[in-house]
Amino acid sequence: MRAVLCKAYGSIDDLVVEEVGSAPLEAGQVRLKVAACGVNFPDVLITQGKYQFKPEPPFSPGGEVAGTVVEVASDVTEFAVGDPVIATTTWGGFAEEIVTTPDRLLRRPQTMDEVTAAGFAITYGTSYHALVQRAAIQPGETLLVLGASGGVGVAAIQIAKALGAKVIAAASTAEKLAVAQAQGADEVVNYAEEGFRDRLKEITVGRGVDVVYDPVGGDLLQPSLRSMAWNGRYLVVGFASGEIPQVPANLTLLKGCAVVGVFWGQFRRNEPDVDAANFKALFDLHAAGKIKPLVSETYPLEKARDALAALSARSVTGKLVLKV
Repeated sequence: MRAVLCKAYGSIDDLVVEEVGSAPLEAGQVRLKVAACGVNFPDVLITQGKYQFKPEPPFSPGGEVAGTVVEVASDVTEFAVGDPVIATTTWGGFAEEIVTTPDRLLRRPQTMDEVTAAGFAITYGTSYHALVQRAAIQPGETLLVLGASGGVGVAAIQIAKALGAKVIAAASTAEKLAVAQAQGADEVVNYAEEGFRDRLKEITVGRGVDVVYDPVGGDLLQPSLRSMAWNGRYLVVGFASGEIPQVPANLTLLKGCAVVGVFWGQFRRNEPDVDAANFKALFDLHAAGKIKPLVSETYPLEKARDALAALSARSVTGKLVLKV
């Protein structure tokens, strides 16, 4: 089979596409034929050796797969050959097939095509968990989404609107803000050109925002934290800026707010029943037409480096997907 290989930690430019042998199927495992694979920022980090999980090279990046079960071990009863599925695997997805375990699989709804499915699990699983379990967002509350035109940003906007919240989208260009507004944001703010805090104060009539959804990190943390309402919740989702900021503890005291970590992968492992209920709700929202990944571009497997480079340059709106 063909696979994108990281042979040593380093630059995404060093990734290669090669023919490799199929992995053996062991007890408790299933083999998937990969149709498409989502491209996410952790795929960049894992090839650089900067992610919290460090597979032994050579390995394939890619942790978000849509495909079909083509083989099951004799002791696997949850899935059968021919089942359409979504898999979240951390790595291994940039390949024509992948071997994984049933606990990493979701049944793909009939209403969802393979490209959509490949851009769904991580961004929507993360955003729903963040807003529902970690922030307990309520109808009528105000959500500020940083990096609002990216994959998780779009998911957060759509989910928050479905839950009855008011959404303020923040991004660095007018083009990205237009994307966020088209996805349902009520208000927009350009943090590269405007007086960021003044604009947030104006939009909230001085009250501040109830919840901040931050997949960016860096120098946006302090002004966003200073713009929170009393009893607000600041969601730490990721660090796409490349900088992990320090949280001034005095601001959490003065604002009476909470800084809350969001690690969907670990949540899924620790609370699988709650995660399953989350995805039932998400699939229902998708079937009702209330949420859908914005897949801005698809790439063939051979162009995986180009997809990761675009993601690294923060020039992407919505999701990128490899079609295998």
